[in-house]
Amino acid sequence: MKRIAFVDYLRIFACFLVLIVHASENYYGVAGDANLAGPQSFLENEADRLWVSVYDGFSRMAVPLFMIVSAFLLAPMRREQSSWEFYSKRMKRIIPPMFFFMLLYIFLPPLWGAGDMTIAMTDFKRILLNFPGMAGHLWFMYPLIGLYLFIPIISPWLREASAKEERFFIYLFLISTCMPYLNRWFGELWGECFWNQYHMLWNFSGYLGYLVLAHYIKTHLDWSRSKRIALGSLSMIVGAAITIYSFYVQAVPGISHSTPVIELGWAFCTINCVMLTFGAFLLFSCIQKESAPAYVTDLSEKSFGIYLVHLLWMPLWVAIFKGDMALPTVAAIPVIAIATFISCYLTIKIASYIPGSKWLIGC
Repeated sequence: MKRIAFVDYLRIFACFLVLIVHASENYYGVAGDANLAGPQSFLENEADRLWVSVYDGFSRMAVPLFMIVSAFLLAPMRREQSSWEFYSKRMKRIIPPMFFFMLLYIFLPPLWGAGDMTIAMTDFKRILLNFPGMAGHLWFMYPLIGLYLFIPIISPWLREASAKEERFFIYLFLISTCMPYLNRWFGELWGECFWNQYHMLWNFSGYLGYLVLAHYIKTHLDWSRSKRIALGSLSMIVGAAITIYSFYVQAVPGISHSTPVIELGWAFCTINCVMLTFGAFLLFSCIQKESAPAYVTDLSEKSFGIYLVHLLWMPLWVAIFKGDMALPTVAAIPVIAIATFISCYLTIKIASYIPGSKWLIGC
């Protein structure tokens, strides 16, 4: 597959945003595992409230960007490729590293006192069922796999659908992304009740919407570069403002909060996150280079490994910059993310020289 320069830049950007999100969670998570937020949140002061809102809120486009990039590159599936060939190629790339890192997150933390071996053995017994408690970030792998599983199924429709038909799907998807807010204001909607979560727009909701949106941008969106910059900037700014404010207005310092409640506007399939993601993707698509510099390509290729390993490195930098050095929140969050990014890149770079390393780190 021919490399696309702006996609390489975008992968690095999205990967770094994941680190910003998890660095931020150290300033509001309570009883979370591996420095991730737990079911309850607590902010100590106004500075934490402001900078967690800004850094973490802006960075909530990270997961949707990875989804939209995967869809942009892979959907529709090539005509000459069978579903089983597609599945084989994609799953061989992501599943072996996923399980390798599951084992690392299960058994390494107890060795340095950050975990309990009894819990580790429970996680090991459940390894085919879900991610380990110390590797909460691996939740992302399951919807990604689900997206891969669906690409061969939706590919025939994408090849034949008109721009108007795809827009109709996207409009329904956008309505579905408003439902978290509508549920809070109006309660159960469109068939929802305690025995049925599958509302009228269920089949148009979730990450599938990003898949169709990615294909529409690639195939039907013929905006000029100046229009992409203007509308992409506007969409990203408005989406970021809503996403940041939605947390800030609820996250009052000094009291315990339900994390799902204060993170309502941070859900990846909310209208504001779609605006944020769509705007950022349009802006990156304006990069017109034929190819990215070698170091950018290398960072992009290592981004999956950086994502996999980063929660093994981040607790160290949190202990240094939040604990020992006690940097102010405005500086600590990006510094933790930068230090983690560099450490992870060097780790994956060294590991890439091991024979057969693609089965361990995905590159």
